[in-house]
Amino acid sequence: MKTNAIRINEYGGPEVLSYSEIDLPKLQSGEARVRHTAIGLNFIDTYHRSGLYPMPLPTGLGSEAAGVVEDVADDVTAVEVGDRVVYTGRPADSYSEHRNFDANQLVPIPDEIPDEQAAALFLKGLTAWYLLNKSYSVQTGDNILLYAAAGGVGLIACQWANYLGAKIIGVVSTEEKAELAKAHGCSNIIMADQDIAEKVLELTAGEGVAALYH
Repeated sequence: MKTNAIRINEYGGPEVLSYSEIDLPKLQSGEARVRHTAIGLNFIDTYHRSGLYPMPLPTGLGSEAAGVVEDVADDVTAVEVGDRVVYTGRPADSYSEHRNFDANQLVPIPDEIPDEQAAALFLKGLTAWYLLNKSYSVQTGDNILLYAAAGGVGLIACQWANYLGAKIIGVVSTEEKAELAKAHGCSNIIMADQDIAEKVLELTAGEGVAALYH
């Protein structure tokens, strides 16, 4: 079938983005076809577009989207036609109306979560989950030093760590970001131009920091 997608044939700024009609291949074993309803935008997309993180050209862009399953290969049991799903992963090709994707990597979207929220939060939420559970298992009372606390991952991690009972020290670059981080669970703020190590010692009264997230 034919669909529309963003493609780049060379690296550069936004001007290299091309809205093109493409041929979507037949489903392979284990794949599902997803009609996108919302696409997640991530800063890494600009790195792919500029060539900072090079990919074979020509290529699509985008690693995160939500949508509806429109077709599945004969051997697929993980999802069904009509399911609302979200995913993140390579190859980069979520800037498109439809795509084929590994059905086992599609995650059902709960009824109470809009597609737009699912597409915007999934990759950032997975990153926060990994930091709080796999890099270090956060416990009640831990001191957490969180860089970029007002960013996409940071705001989710702030709320999550606060729920787990941690004391969060957020590092930000502006007063506006400081207020945002505080509103999402940071108990203390360090400005990026301050002596961070000295401020951490001061704020923790010698207790130390259990984990450092960046």
